[in-house]
Amino acid sequence: MTDVLVTGVGAVTCQGYGAAVLRAAMAGALPPVPERIPDPGANLRHPLMHRVPDAAFGDGRAGRLLNSAVSEALRDAGLERRDWPMRIGVVIGSCMGEAMLHESGRSREPGTGWNPTFRLASEVGERLGAFGVNVSISNACAAGGFALSVAADMVRGGEADVVIAGGVDAYSRVGWASFDRLGAIDPVRCRPFDRDRRGTVLAEGAGILVLESAEHAYGRGAAVYGRVAGAGWSCDAHHLTAPEPSGEQIVRAMREALGESGRLGCVIPHGTGTRLNDLVESRALRTVLGERADKVPLYSIKALLGHTGGAAAALGAVAAALILRSGTVPPNVAIGEQDPECEVYLPVDGPVRLRTPRIMVNAYAFGGNNASFVLEEAA
Repeated sequence: MTDVLVTGVGAVTCQGYGAAVLRAAMAGALPPVPERIPDPGANLRHPLMHRVPDAAFGDGRAGRLLNSAVSEALRDAGLERRDWPMRIGVVIGSCMGEAMLHESGRSREPGTGWNPTFRLASEVGERLGAFGVNVSISNACAAGGFALSVAADMVRGGEADVVIAGGVDAYSRVGWASFDRLGAIDPVRCRPFDRDRRGTVLAEGAGILVLESAEHAYGRGAAVYGRVAGAGWSCDAHHLTAPEPSGEQIVRAMREALGESGRLGCVIPHGTGTRLNDLVESRALRTVLGERADKVPLYSIKALLGHTGGAAAALGAVAAALILRSGTVPPNVAIGEQDPECEVYLPVDGPVRLRTPRIMVNAYAFGGNNASFVLEEAA
């Protein structure tokens, strides 16, 4: 089986457009300030969000964010021209899809449009003329992680030479209201592993990676961020929204992703800032890392971007690619006081050296869906 290489990345977040903007935000470690949702019809207790900064707040927003990230990733990979092979695929994960089209359509003229949940991936495939497999994945907030894992399997198994993969989510009144009704919104900010954390803050975003077979990438002289070393999936089979308290299946997914060597230089955790998620993940990480748990740094990207739903793991993967290229783990956004029950290493005073060029990204979701994957330096 061929190696699966990352040759391009694209990002759109509340910090702005482009992976370079994300890289600068990571280096600066400044938390975004939640803003009030600009939707007068959203009757929420905590009407907060991290919004992608642009003027067009309306229908088709998820597609615009996604297409921006895809265009950047293709430019970064040197594949912006239509000179790619027939075997190029698209795999996109999303919690809500193009939800605002559904919501606004129902409120104005029900039944006037056809907006299926696979719309976003199909839109990318149509725009690019990608004739390979086109897949949409909706495993809630782990959708981006599952999308990247599926894409890597397609390349590794010889079903595609290039796959554009990642995740996206944009504002949805239904989505935000659901989290608000669950009492899962922190009225201050997203504070993963903080002793006083009270939930998460939802955010918009899109993260895209271009995955290629080693033969195709090196054959065209592509620059490489790293390789997809492994992935692990599991299901808690426990509860619709809460993680299984022992973290047994989270541990299983991480161990499958790590493989036999178990080497690791950094973890980008799911780390939503909700009380139970952070606690269960912390304990699972100590089980997997053992005595190395106090030495392997975590980079908590949701503290920087908020919770981007189906884009979360994809943006975690973009961050992992940037960390691999720089060789340093950026400082985490500072928290008030780390929860003593969350015994993980969160460096905040400055960057630390990536001692082992191997990074694991975790993604967990409603329905007990767990996905972990590992990016590492390519030989």
